[in-house]
Amino acid sequence: MYMYTHQGNPYYSVDAPVQTSYIRVLHASPDAPAVDVYANDNLISKNLSYKQLTPYLPVMPGIYNLKVYPAGQQVNPVINTNVTVTPNSAFTIAAVGKLANIGLLPIHEIYMPQVPMNMMDNSYVRFVHLSPDAPAVDITLPDGTKLFENVSYKEYTNYIGVKPGTYTLQVKPTGSDKVVLTVPNVSLMPGMLYSVYAVGLVGENPPLEAIISSDGKYQ
Repeated sequence: MYMYTHQGNPYYSVDAPVQTSYIRVLHASPDAPAVDVYANDNLISKNLSYKQLTPYLPVMPGIYNLKVYPAGQQVNPVINTNVTVTPNSAFTIAAVGKLANIGLLPIHEIYMPQVPMNMMDNSYVRFVHLSPDAPAVDITLPDGTKLFENVSYKEYTNYIGVKPGTYTLQVKPTGSDKVVLTVPNVSLMPGMLYSVYAVGLVGENPPLEAIISSDGKYQ
């Protein structure tokens, strides 16, 4: 038996109700104010600030109208769009881009297939590029090992298995050895899944940085 869980609650399981899906919201727009987020005109996140990530919210599958307003307002949304949630799925819905071009990016939480028993104790990690003015990048370790390569803005990788431990990640423009971001002390626990989100701006404020999120547990 295996289950994909988040904060102790079922995320995906062979025993989960067939109609259950999950969404969470990430504020990754570097110059946007704190926001309120509504789904079908129901408030699902209040006063969400840049770099904040909500917990997963269980929802029924279907088409949802999502509106994003500056916090405390409910007129003239900065985003008004529809998102389709399929059965037995989960998404991180990220507000991305600068405020002038802000939009929502659904990021699928990719279901992990059953893995061999000798890999069950691995950690699993992926990379999500949400920096609007950064080029395509590679993610490496200090010894030069490439974890991910040529990831462009709004792209995200599959999860890969690595040995649990504490890592330093380096972000480099693809084809370059120049390190534009160092992410130290990334602690990866056995059986856990993580996303590394690159957010912010290159050479501007807020600066390029990383958000590490726990996406669930593979067990």
